[in-house]
Amino acid sequence: MRQLKALFLSFLVFLASCATVVDPLTGRRTFTLLPPEEEIAIGQKFLPEAITEMEGVYPDEEVQSYVRELGNKIARVTPRKLPYEFFVVNSSQVNAFALPGGKIIVTRGLILTLEKESELAAVLAHELAHVNARHHAKMLEKTLGLSLLLQIGALIIGGENTTERVLLQLASIGATLLALKFSRDQEREADALGLRFMVEAGYDPWGMVDTFKRFKAMEKDYPPEWLSTHPLPETRIREVTEMIKKMDLPPNLIKDSPRFHAVKEKLVKTKPSYEAYEEGKKLYAKGRKDEALKKFHEAIKLFDRNQAAMAYIASILLEKDRPEEALSWAEKVTRIDPYLLWGWYLKGVALFKLGRYEESIAALEEAKKRVETYAGIYYYLGRNYEALGQIEKAIENYRKALKLARGNEPWLPDLKRRLARYGIFFY
Repeated sequence: MRQLKALFLSFLVFLASCATVVDPLTGRRTFTLLPPEEEIAIGQKFLPEAITEMEGVYPDEEVQSYVRELGNKIARVTPRKLPYEFFVVNSSQVNAFALPGGKIIVTRGLILTLEKESELAAVLAHELAHVNARHHAKMLEKTLGLSLLLQIGALIIGGENTTERVLLQLASIGATLLALKFSRDQEREADALGLRFMVEAGYDPWGMVDTFKRFKAMEKDYPPEWLSTHPLPETRIREVTEMIKKMDLPPNLIKDSPRFHAVKEKLVKTKPSYEAYEEGKKLYAKGRKDEALKKFHEAIKLFDRNQAAMAYIASILLEKDRPEEALSWAEKVTRIDPYLLWGWYLKGVALFKLGRYEESIAALEEAKKRVETYAGIYYYLGRNYEALGQIEKAIENYRKALKLARGNEPWLPDLKRRLARYGIFFY
């Protein structure tokens, strides 16, 4: 009952915050279910999940700093003043996407595909355009409607009050954000705004045409993942070309820079490490764990900050019942990439296996801050609390783990047996 009252109160608070706001693009007043502060909160909430999905943050500050500075240079000319953040992630996918509230993510694979700075500026400007046009927010409002309000209320409550039902709602929002597909009209608007932002920031808008042509050429054999959420028909390239021809372009717009190529060269040098990592993942999926372990160690020899490979090493060592070694690798992951779920989760599991229950709980709570909807966190929290004799907390976490489980978790039969001991049965 207390939970329902708190959720209802948060709903009322959020409903009161729904108001008429000024659209910075048009200057017109418009009603929104998702005020800017809540849009920002959603983006921040799901940022670690998006980064984890994309194999973690690329662990090089020079690369991150370059993309951050380029992104902020373009963001400064946009009308929406938000706490923009820009991240390069390890994924080899050719992709970029934004989260509500101004979190922009580009992949290592995307930068390796591009040939000059104005092409990267085009991608960043396009994603900033989606944020400035509130495309993510509008689609969430349209897709989720009133349900969204209740889920935002759950975000406000957070922490220990997060119920099984709320966790499922959060999982639904995360899945929606990571798979948003934009309409043709939204893409047209983002193209037009992106061109405007590029020019105002001093970049040659023809970089957008070059990028689209590059993606189009890849479409037949190796279609970029970016195209799955940003459709690119032939007419779109024509339309962007016509838009540019109608623009009054100032002289000396930036086409390229030595810094772009220096950053790309860094990515080229670490590419063999990530190729070894991908081979290791394939071997792991086939159950060839020892061969996979060798590949992950090879990946780290080629690039000693490859935290994605380190996480797999920790996981395999746990499977081999070598928790002390696993703990060492997991702690390295948390130091290199605080956003990534796996470092904190695997650290928590290793500490549990070592009987260090309080420390394990602390690590798993950190994991929960990254991705609150990962079922394994709650299973091991339950195991820790059960070991400490705190049975009510153990059952509470076991129930959450069961609700979030996908059905193929290796610990699921054990979880059901433990619940059955306490008279709780699920069919």
